[in-house]
Amino acid sequence: MSWNHLSRPHNITSCKLINAALNGKPDKMSDQQRNLEYWGSAINNGRQVDFVVKVRYAKETDDGRYTAPGAKGKIGVITAYCRGVQKCPSWVN
Repeated sequence: MSWNHLSRPHNITSCKLINAALNGKPDKMSDQQRNLEYWGSAINNGRQVDFVVKVRYAKETDDGRYTAPGAKGKIGVITAYCRGVQKCPSWVN
């Protein structure tokens, strides 16, 4: 995965949003606990946006397009986005 996968379509240009979500426990687990979702909210001057960080805790993506390097590699964050908007507002960064 590349950082461009997050930054271009979803306007996430800082790790702060992702790290904040990953600080807690997963809010949703599926596919034998290999696909995890972490949810969070960002607030600035009374404005709030909810966001999702999706993590794949497995060697390979569901579609087989990406494989983590090494014998025990895990893919990790696959995407992050703000709910209900096309792009995250710039202030979340």
